[in-house]
Amino acid sequence: MRGAAMRLIAASSGFVVLLTLPVMQGQNDWGVTYTPTDLICALEGSIAEIHCSYRSPSRLNDADMAVEETFWFTRFSDNEPVDLRADSEYSGRVQYHCGENDCTLRITDLRESDSAEYKFGFITNQPGGKYTGEPGVTLSVTGLQVKMSESERCLVDPCTWSRLTCHSSCPLPDHPSYIWYKNGKNMWKDAHSFKTYFYGENSYACAVKGHEDFPSPSVCVYGSSCNRVTYTDRSICAFKGSSVDISCTYNNYESIKSKFWFSNDQQGYYTRLVDLRKDSQYSGRVQVLEAERGRSTLRITDLTERDSAEYRFKFKTQGFEWESSLRGTTLTVTDPDVQVQVIWTSTSPKLICSSSCLLSARSAFVWYKSEKEIQGETSPSFRGHVDLEDSYSCAYEGYRSPAVYAPKVSVLMNPSGDVMKDSSVNLTCSIDANPAAKYTWYKENQLLLSGEPQLVFTSVQSSDSGEYYCTAENELGKTTSEHVSLNVKYGPQTSTLSVSPTGEIVEGSSVNLSCSSDANPAANYTWYKENLKLLQGPEGVHHFSSISSEDRGNYYCKSENKHGQINSASLFLDVQYAPKLLSVSVSPSGEIVEGSSVNLTCSSDANPAANYTWYKENEDSPKASGQIFTITDFRHEHSGNYYCEAQNTRGRRNSTLNLTVVAGAWKSAAAGSITAVLLAFILLAVFLWIRRENSFTQQCKCGERPDNRAQLNVGPVCDTPSSAAQRQAAGQQDDLHYASICFSQNQGDVVYSKVRVHPQRETEEEEEEEEDGVEYSAVRFNNASSAPGTRRQEDGNYSCALYSTVNNNKNTP
Repeated sequence: MRGAAMRLIAASSGFVVLLTLPVMQGQNDWGVTYTPTDLICALEGSIAEIHCSYRSPSRLNDADMAVEETFWFTRFSDNEPVDLRADSEYSGRVQYHCGENDCTLRITDLRESDSAEYKFGFITNQPGGKYTGEPGVTLSVTGLQVKMSESERCLVDPCTWSRLTCHSSCPLPDHPSYIWYKNGKNMWKDAHSFKTYFYGENSYACAVKGHEDFPSPSVCVYGSSCNRVTYTDRSICAFKGSSVDISCTYNNYESIKSKFWFSNDQQGYYTRLVDLRKDSQYSGRVQVLEAERGRSTLRITDLTERDSAEYRFKFKTQGFEWESSLRGTTLTVTDPDVQVQVIWTSTSPKLICSSSCLLSARSAFVWYKSEKEIQGETSPSFRGHVDLEDSYSCAYEGYRSPAVYAPKVSVLMNPSGDVMKDSSVNLTCSIDANPAAKYTWYKENQLLLSGEPQLVFTSVQSSDSGEYYCTAENELGKTTSEHVSLNVKYGPQTSTLSVSPTGEIVEGSSVNLSCSSDANPAANYTWYKENLKLLQGPEGVHHFSSISSEDRGNYYCKSENKHGQINSASLFLDVQYAPKLLSVSVSPSGEIVEGSSVNLTCSSDANPAANYTWYKENEDSPKASGQIFTITDFRHEHSGNYYCEAQNTRGRRNSTLNLTVVAGAWKSAAAGSITAVLLAFILLAVFLWIRRENSFTQQCKCGERPDNRAQLNVGPVCDTPSSAAQRQAAGQQDDLHYASICFSQNQGDVVYSKVRVHPQRETEEEEEEEEDGVEYSAVRFNNASSAPGTRRQEDGNYSCALYSTVNNNKNTP
């Protein structure tokens, strides 16, 4: 066994020679190894097998490398190795049994002409990638021969004392055992040679044990007239219904008394040792022809498969009978099975007309191209150019082969039409080709599957949609089918809403809302804002050319086709804008009373929310920040123009408010009441002084409220409201003013006045608050004269005291 290291050797054939030298560890990945070794010795008629293994790198020159063709050859033609399968000398006798990295050559029915050096070659997909392993294996085909040596003539009888040796032209392997035959009968000797007396009537032959079908020819040891039979053919085949001639030559030492042909079954057991001319199975179909002395021909017509057997010749003399241990001629009756064998080569396909039975004597062939006979082509190998667009066939002995042609391919889809998601779909690559083609599936130029005619989807998905096609390739060429579109239908699987541009959205900018969905057929889109339908259509974009604050809100879209619908998640569209609709208010409203509490409120529409700052006109620093500005004790100096400024990241805006203070309501009411009381007191004092002059003294009970009907001169003198005032009080009780004025003759004139001012009340709380607004005023009058008998004050002056109570109920801001 030998390895092979790659060496580049200039060769006119263009092949790189891989020398079959011992391969050391660590050498490159190229190599060819043959088994057995250099020389094979085989017997003629036997079978020879030569095995090899080979190696090649998976990548070369940064590209994947693959072996595309393997072959055996013994010779070159036009600088190209001749594949043994395409060599007419080996027609019907050569077979290849090749695996991934090994290949075995098998040659049957060996002939001496088969002796040659056999080499293995392979071709890769790389440019110039042709390689052979050299030297190859030498096959020597030999026939056995019986050779005589050490001969001594007998003194008395016509004989010789000699040594017979079973000889071959090359050493046979494994020290074989031998079988010797005498007059066609097994002598039961297994020695390579033996020595004995040999007489003129006897013939001898030998064979290697295990190869009894290929014995040596029978030879005469003493003289040349010994008894013997030699068959013309060891094996022969014929077509059913045809005829066959089986021949032999024979020699008889004595006169022949009888001779005939007989047969045994295919297993080699004699079933009938009778003359075939008398056998009912062959009745009317057998003839024995002897055109010359010592030659017999058996002719069988109208052959059937039952006629397949081993046929032998037998003759008898007066004292001798030819035995039947030696093999005769094996007949095989078969159908013609004419075929065109296509052998792919690196240049072009080679066509060989082959049959299960080749008749060596009649080997005329007829070739056809696209059903038209090609004149002059009679060889089993087609010698013309092979056009891949045409078909080719051959005929042998009137039997026509099927045509061979490159693949014709198409793709069928089941079911056809629309395909729903999760359903089952089969794509079938339909091929018409001879020889059979290899299938390869592709999806949009991407390899999917090799070697299978069907592409099966048990549950088709949306990702399976696309263009599919298959290729078919045989030895005559490669064909690509038309593309088939697999369109998987399904309802919307997703619905995604997005906004562009991303980030903050400013009022007045251009904004797109995009709705996308995985659906087939394409979905229609419906837009919603806060569950209010906006628009519907095939476009998945909602465009705002100039977005406004009114567009702010939650949006979503609905994706829908005839197979289903789905809503997207909601997306909040936040539109930012500068403050607008700025307003300023004051609380309480109306006139601002001095000392009251005032709230100034600033509001605006803004996004993001505005920050507020308060300013007073003609003042640089802000007064306050925040939406509400409170002045707790409003004074005159607080009057003026105020403005607030609303500001966010998108802009600012301000608004002005004027504030003016007025006197308090309770002070005005009190001042008016006091003035009226003083005038009344003055008038009453004058009146009382006049009466005192008339010496009328009356004690007035202070603290009593005079009746509306009391008179001034009765008891204590009490001033009561006038009739008009009473009528007014009857109409509006809340506006009553009460005054009590008392005079005394014997003490200082003291006037107590209680005045109640009742503005219009709105709530009960206001009534309770009335009591809080009471003011007391004391007015003292000094009179120069007094009536006799009256008391004087310590200072000697006549005096009168006035007490005034004023109730003022007012609304305090």
